[in-house]
Amino acid sequence: MSALLLLLLAGTPGAPSVELLRQVTAETALAQVRAIDGRWHPEQRDCAGLVRFSVRQAYKRIAPKRLETPLFSSSSGPTDFADAETLLGFSFTGLGRDERKLSIKTGDVLAFRQARDSGDVFHLMLVVAPADRAHAEIHVVYHPGEKDAPVRVGRLSELMRDAPGEWRPVPENPSFLGFFRFKEWMS
Repeated sequence: MSALLLLLLAGTPGAPSVELLRQVTAETALAQVRAIDGRWHPEQRDCAGLVRFSVRQAYKRIAPKRLETPLFSSSSGPTDFADAETLLGFSFTGLGRDERKLSIKTGDVLAFRQARDSGDVFHLMLVVAPADRAHAEIHVVYHPGEKDAPVRVGRLSELMRDAPGEWRPVPENPSFLGFFRFKEWMS
């Protein structure tokens, strides 16, 4: 085991390293781009499902005792299942809408809300931030929501510039809700 990994594992006595949890969450999400993990239930394969699965797998590897109680929250209390809107409302904290003014970290999410005749549709993308931002770019990993669709990855800068207007994570886009962080990882 590397010295860096041992330092990350050390963290606060009794508490898992948030940075290591973030890293394993990102690794889990990125692994879904290559091949969907059979442990990720097919009925939960959507954007919120990718976030739930990736975070849960990180805790399973790093702090399994934490999974003795549900990781997420809802209006009725702790829960193992939460859709994108519920995750944002109860388990994540908003950071803001302008990436240039924020300290975005691996494991944070971007959120969108699209108004539809049938009701609002929420969409989440998981952030994968490089350790050295001077030489690498922030990426996002996401599931587009369609049944049997592959998990995708792309550069945040390209999404900001090239995506259709309603999917651009920029302050001028009213559909972009902003960047969010898992409440347990606030520090």
